[in-house]
Amino acid sequence: MRLILIAVGISLAVSILLTPSLIKVFTRQGFGQEIREDGPPSHKTKRGTPSMGGVAIVAGIWAGYFGAHLVGLPLDGAGPTASGLLVLGLATALGAVGFIDDLIKIRRSRNLGLNKTAKTVGQVSAAVIFAVLCLQFRNADGLTPGSAQLSYVREIATVALPPLLFIIFVILLVSAWSNAVNLTDGLDGLAAGSMAMVSAAYVLITFWQYRNACATAPGLGCYNVRDPLDLALIAAAAAGACIGFLWWNAAPAKIFMGDTGSLALGGIIAGLSITSRTEVLAVVLGARLVAEVTSVVVQIIAFRSTGRRVFRMAPFHHHFELVGWAETTVIIRFWLLTAIACGLGVSLFYSEWLSAIGD
Repeated sequence: MRLILIAVGISLAVSILLTPSLIKVFTRQGFGQEIREDGPPSHKTKRGTPSMGGVAIVAGIWAGYFGAHLVGLPLDGAGPTASGLLVLGLATALGAVGFIDDLIKIRRSRNLGLNKTAKTVGQVSAAVIFAVLCLQFRNADGLTPGSAQLSYVREIATVALPPLLFIIFVILLVSAWSNAVNLTDGLDGLAAGSMAMVSAAYVLITFWQYRNACATAPGLGCYNVRDPLDLALIAAAAAGACIGFLWWNAAPAKIFMGDTGSLALGGIIAGLSITSRTEVLAVVLGARLVAEVTSVVVQIIAFRSTGRRVFRMAPFHHHFELVGWAETTVIIRFWLLTAIACGLGVSLFYSEWLSAIGD
C-alpha cells in the first residue's frame, strides 16, 4: 500500500508541476488547439488553447511508476514486472501516435491530424505487439501477463481464444478504449476527471487481487493474475497524473490533453483490463465512456439510414450543451455518472469474490 501512495504522490507532483511549463512552451510556440467548425458556439473561444498536455500525463505515469519502484527497491528488492512494463509500453506507444496526430493538427492549423489509415496502423501495431508479448514471460507459477481466456472478474474457463483470435480481440479492445477516451475529451476536464476515477477503481481491484493472489494466498476466491501489485502501481500513477493535470485542465481549461493524453489513457484501460483479467468488468467501470462511443455509432447509423440525427451533436456530451446545459453542468453530471459506474463495477467485483468464498 505504501508504494501505491508513493506512485500517486510522485505522478501527481510531476503532472501538476510540469503542466504549467508546457503551457508556457506551447503558447510561445503557437501550439494551440483548433476547434471543430460544427461544434457548439461556446467552444469558439477555446481556439488557440495549448494542446498536447498529455505529455505531462504520460511523464507523470512514468515518474510515478518508476519512482515507486526506486523507493521500493531497498524495502523488498522487487522491481518492475513484465505486466507493468507491457501496460506502460502500450500506453506510451499510443501516446506517441497521439503526439504525432496533435503535432500535425497544430502545424497545419486544422482539426484533423493523421489520416484514418495512418492512425489505425499506429494503434493496431501497438496492440499486436502488446498482444503477442502478453502471452510470453511465463513466471514460476505458470502465469503470463495476459490470458487467451476471456475474463469477467477472473478467467472464464469455457471461453478460450486461439492465438490469432486473441490478437484480434486485443486489437479491438485497444482501438475501442483509446477511441472512447479520445471521444470523451471534448469538454474541459471531462476525460481527465473520468480517467482518474476509472484508474482509482483499478487500484482497488488490482490491490485486492494482490491480497488474494493464488500464488501467495491459495484458497477459495483467489486470483491467478501475474503481477497484481505492479498493475496497482500503474493504475495509481495514472490516477495521480490525471488529477495533477486536471488542476490546469478544469474549466476554464488552460491546456488540453490532446490525442497524446487520450490515446495513452485509453491504452491504460485496455492494458489493465487484459492483464488483470477483467475485460468484461472494464465495460462497467468505463460505462460512460462506452456510452459516448455508442452515441457516435447510433448517430452515424441513424443519419445514413434515415437522414435524421438522434442527437443534435455526437458524442452526446455536446448534445446536452446544445439543448442549453452549461458546460460545467454537463461535466459535473458526467463525472457523477462515471463515479456511479466505477462504484457499480467495484461492487460487482467484490460481490463475485464473496460468492466465490461462499459468503
